Amino acid sequence: MNVVSLLPSATEICYALGIEPVGVSHECDVPPGATDQPSINYAHVDPTASSGEIDAQVLEAEAEHGGVYGIDVDALDRADPDLIVTQGICDVCAVDEVLVADAIEEIEADPEVLTTDPHSVGDVLDDIRTVGAATGREERAAELVTDLEARIERVRAATAEVKERPEVAILDWLDPVMVAGHWMPELVEWAGGEYGLADNGQRSTPREWSQIIEYDPDVLIAAPCGFDLEQTSENQSDLTERSGWAELRAVETGRVYAMDGHHYVNRPGPRLVDTLEHLAGVLHPGVVDAPPEDVATAFGGPELRTL
Repeated sequence: MNVVSLLPSATEICYALGIEPVGVSHECDVPPGATDQPSINYAHVDPTASSGEIDAQVLEAEAEHGGVYGIDVDALDRADPDLIVTQGICDVCAVDEVLVADAIEEIEADPEVLTTDPHSVGDVLDDIRTVGAATGREERAAELVTDLEARIERVRAATAEVKERPEVAILDWLDPVMVAGHWMPELVEWAGGEYGLADNGQRSTPREWSQIIEYDPDVLIAAPCGFDLEQTSENQSDLTERSGWAELRAVETGRVYAMDGHHYVNRPGPRLVDTLEHLAGVLHPGVVDAPPEDVATAFGGPELRTL
């Protein structure tokens, strides 16, 4: 079966199930072999720009092109797909199902389209099962889900009796400020924290900075979608130069962190469980192993410092 995956999380699911896609998105980079596959889509924005510049480019792309992404129809035709995995969760994060439907009308193949739309960890596990069923990998999918569920339970058991449950804010964009939603409230709870800015399953939404000041979290984590630690460091002034930053409780106590938002937090695939483990290590390093330096670091000084 020829499978095309148009988002990084689906590509990770495919490889975890033993499926090598014949085409991927331009952002698919895990496992490393995914970068060798043909890119089926492209972006109308510069992902290396600042958070504010990217936000402006997104608005411009939507006005000029009808969206952030385009599909290379010739590349899709050459891939001759039997199945295309796309998403409906966010048209800024990856190619959406409408763009895919338009492209299919222009190619010779008549593939099935599987649209993922996860808003919780349970939804992500269901997506694994669904991709497994669509590709004849039901048994492998069941084994993978069982393994992920066991890892989740190990973290929950480790943090169940912690005495301190810090109030946490996770930002998945810096300019404008956006509070991470979807699966992050439940991950924070399982990691031993409290998440008062969003409910389970609620979409990530822009917030006024005054709301962050009023919430005044014990722990603040910057994890911009699509940014690794280096790019987050380059954009840290989007937060550190805001009024009231220095008076935040998390800043005063040195509990502000940057987390790789490109590979974790914002990628709803198997490594959301890695995100949970790393998050628990940030909140309770004496109970759960602290994350590696290339995943999370202390944030907010003149430069990023390792935990």
